[in-house]
Amino acid sequence: MTATTDGSTGALPSRGSSATDAADETAPAGPAGRPTPAVLTVTADAAREATTRATDYLLSLQDPAGWWKGDLETNVTMDAEDLMLRQFLGIQDPELTEATARHVRGEQHPDGTWPTFYGGPGELSTTIEAYVALRLAGDAPDAPHMATAAAWIREQGGIAASRVFTRIWLALFGWWKWDDLPELPPELIYFPKWFPLSIYAFGCWARQTIVPLTVVSAKRPVRPAPFALDELHADPRNPNPPRPMAPAASWDGLFQRLDRALHLYQKVALRRPRAAAMRSAGRWIVERQENDGCWGGIQPPAVYSVIALHLLGYDLDHPVLRAGLDSLERFAVRRADGARMIEACQSPVWDTCLATIALADAGVPADHPQLVQAAEWMLGEQIDRPGDWSVRRPQLPSGGWAFEFHNDNYPDIDDTAEVVLALLRVRHPDPQRVAAAVDRAVRWNLGMQSKNGAWGAFDADNTSPFPNRLPFCDFGEVIDPPSADVTAHVVEMLAEVGRVHDPRTRRGLAWLLAEQEPSGAWFGRWGTNYVYGTGSVLPALTAAGIPTSHPAVRRAVGWLERVQNDDGGWGEDQRSYQDKERWAGRGASTASQTAWALMALLAAGERDGEAVRRGVRWLVENQLPDGSWDEPYFTGTGFPWDFSINYHLYRQVFPVTALGRYVHGGPGTGGTAGALVGD
Repeated sequence: MTATTDGSTGALPSRGSSATDAADETAPAGPAGRPTPAVLTVTADAAREATTRATDYLLSLQDPAGWWKGDLETNVTMDAEDLMLRQFLGIQDPELTEATARHVRGEQHPDGTWPTFYGGPGELSTTIEAYVALRLAGDAPDAPHMATAAAWIREQGGIAASRVFTRIWLALFGWWKWDDLPELPPELIYFPKWFPLSIYAFGCWARQTIVPLTVVSAKRPVRPAPFALDELHADPRNPNPPRPMAPAASWDGLFQRLDRALHLYQKVALRRPRAAAMRSAGRWIVERQENDGCWGGIQPPAVYSVIALHLLGYDLDHPVLRAGLDSLERFAVRRADGARMIEACQSPVWDTCLATIALADAGVPADHPQLVQAAEWMLGEQIDRPGDWSVRRPQLPSGGWAFEFHNDNYPDIDDTAEVVLALLRVRHPDPQRVAAAVDRAVRWNLGMQSKNGAWGAFDADNTSPFPNRLPFCDFGEVIDPPSADVTAHVVEMLAEVGRVHDPRTRRGLAWLLAEQEPSGAWFGRWGTNYVYGTGSVLPALTAAGIPTSHPAVRRAVGWLERVQNDDGGWGEDQRSYQDKERWAGRGASTASQTAWALMALLAAGERDGEAVRRGVRWLVENQLPDGSWDEPYFTGTGFPWDFSINYHLYRQVFPVTALGRYVHGGPGTGGTAGALVGD
């Protein structure tokens, strides 16, 4: 089992003992709203003490092997699907089932629902899957918490209104008809790489999920259900009312009619060609199993890959399935109360590079043994073989880093940029080894630039509009277009290695400037949301030589000042992905989002500004006695709105970074590593 690594309790933010009790919130301001030198001194002293406590706490979390990893909390569908998988495979374990059910019950809202993020509204598919999991754990349908959930589900339209993935899980047990699901033929594996609906037109996370699901869709397995779910239908006599068809002349209408044609094909598909397609899909799956037994280092593809291979004849004792099942158990986190939570993914590379940057920027010496150990571990994680990204970049040598412990097939551009920034902050005893690793990484990131000058997370030019149109794809992002946050991290990294004037850097910079919202903010794809995007872009702009007086910088500063909370912190709710007008930059103050805003403002030259002073004060006053922060809110993003993440280490690494930069000055190495990277 994986133990929790951050010591967090998941409680609401509480105010620890503050080093700024002597600081007067009503102290007079200097000219133009600037605080007086006396107030600045008090704030700086308090920030320095808070930074020391936070640094000590972060250092204490490092694993002896050199890495950091905080829990990665999502929603209870991970736990529900783990129980459904075990039910489908016949490998239930009573103790494990009850531990998982304890966690699921603990996440239920008083109205009977389960949300996808802390403080969010109930979500239908999540609530259905949680309800089914508790039924599998033995909770009676007439128990008050179950009856309340079932009533809410019916009010929302019942199972028929849930997303496709939820109905696939229900179809495995006969609770839904396979004929009433979108078709996903295994012949998809044969589409040429250039085809707009090739598996390589999907983002890597979707690709890894869709290939095994083509096997499941073709096999249409049904294992006897242990109970009925009539109570979850809005009308049990008509559980799947017809859905309206979009106009034939529209893209949605075209793909709906294509799905109808595929349903007809399912009935007449020639046995041998279809069997060959499923075998090809099976080989594709096995070839992408990682050394630890997982697929892509994330839970959903691993679950569906296990099911698909089992349907293709792999028994549960086969080494491939045994390793796959063992890898899934490593996603389990045991809580102090015995509850068992399933992580969707694990983030050691990401957490380690961010922790290294934070500690270095907070004044930990560059040759500190723990930083050297972290650098050594990161160097050992660099990937030296091609993966699926090489489909579009076949001549590009490898050199990236993945997010997880084991995911050599899918390094990502964001991690690679941040690892380089981390390595450049450490004085490693073998500088030539570091230089060679940085050189390979920079070349790989430059080679992964998309045609528009920006960078996506895993692939170049993964921008086909067609995958999102498929009736099957009704949940989350299925393509990987460039984003401002990833592009900003790459631009910042290129500036740090002396590539400011490289034409590819300038193209990325121009793209970022063009992507600024009218408000002055930038959209955040992988963090929530405009605060994250803006907190990523402003340090990149100034690192690349954009003056702090530039209009884009001033607009961003103005936006951050406008959305600062009355308590001095910053926060942004996941609802900003659906309702930008009401929620952009709005939400309860959090440690990570306050730190992002401060990192942006500090990069923009606002260290002596009132907004920075108030933000630093918020971090100091909300620090706990052990040097940590509480943060129950979800400030990470898997799929905007659909899949939210609470990275438990964000509450620590980003405040340490922001406070360190406030106390010690600018971020990073100031471009001194340029000589490391050749042309």
